[in-house]
Amino acid sequence: MFDFGFIYALIPIAPFAVGGLAIWTTHKRKTLQLELDIAKARAMERPPVNDRLEERVRTLERIITDGRSRDDLSQQIEDLRTKQLS
Repeated sequence: MFDFGFIYALIPIAPFAVGGLAIWTTHKRKTLQLELDIAKARAMERPPVNDRLEERVRTLERIITDGRSRDDLSQQIEDLRTKQLS
């Protein structure tokens, strides 16, 4: 048969367990909220843009989509190279 004396011994401990659980859940909720705020702040930050690289990519996209001859394309690439060196 089951001994109910053990259950009666746990009754005085129950308020402490419930209080500890309440404190832990409050702490956990605050921690998760702070992590969420940090993640939102990081998402709002824009990574630094390398303007020179962005300009080169735009130029290459324009050259590729342009319907010009192969010689003209070679000249434009050489112009980019000399511009990069200066």
